[in-house]
Amino acid sequence: MRLILAATLSLLTLPAAACGPDSDCTVAGDRTYRYYVPTDADAPVGAFFHAHGYRGSANGAMGNQSLRAMADRLGMAFVALNADAEDWNLAHHPRNPSQSETTEPVYVEAVIEDIATRIALDRGRLIATGFSAGGMMTWTLACEMSETFAGFVPYAGTFWAPSPATCPTPPATLVHIHGNADSTVPQEGRAIGGARQGDLHRVLETYGSAGGYGAPAPVPSRDDMRCEGRENAGGDALVFCEFDGGHSYSPARVEWAIEWILARL
Repeated sequence: MRLILAATLSLLTLPAAACGPDSDCTVAGDRTYRYYVPTDADAPVGAFFHAHGYRGSANGAMGNQSLRAMADRLGMAFVALNADAEDWNLAHHPRNPSQSETTEPVYVEAVIEDIATRIALDRGRLIATGFSAGGMMTWTLACEMSETFAGFVPYAGTFWAPSPATCPTPPATLVHIHGNADSTVPQEGRAIGGARQGDLHRVLETYGSAGGYGAPAPVPSRDDMRCEGRENAGGDALVFCEFDGGHSYSPARVEWAIEWILARL
């Protein structure tokens, strides 16, 4: 009996299964993610949560050395989220355009709780970001989980239409980055099967109006982007940055946006 009890207690005290940049961490049943922490990062460490594009993966994102180098420079953990299929399970997505709800915030919350058992996580310095379909994921998190993150950097993607008129959580600081000649995810959106990408400018107007963003927000200049921002009474900023070009991703632009958000804390 003592041997059985000792074995049971040892199982209860086992650390979380090892995982990281080269192997999946499992949460919420069968969902996964990967993470990387710079060796010289000061604890507790902030983190940026990257949502990949259509048909991407956490493994593919983690293999992007530019993102790892960005984590090194920022001194932040890099968390690569992973969709449960080819794309994120978002409201009105092409696999089910009539779907009005998303389950992804439950997954992201599970990721945060899990990684907090693995590293000393600074929950006051969490940033959500993503490209293309991952930008759509990021906008969804901004709407559904604004109080969990210090800010959001969606890149070349917004909601699937119809975009929400209001959000269940308070307004957030958000920097949206988009090319002016993007034909994959045009700023005005386009049809994908029975679904349609949202109109970025309509989303910015709706989110800005609901969040009370009115006063101009000072945004530092960057040579390869034109940025305009507005602030609300709570100090949250809504910024749109446009660059000349198409559906192309630049970690340097994301890094700039993250630094700007963190400097405002």
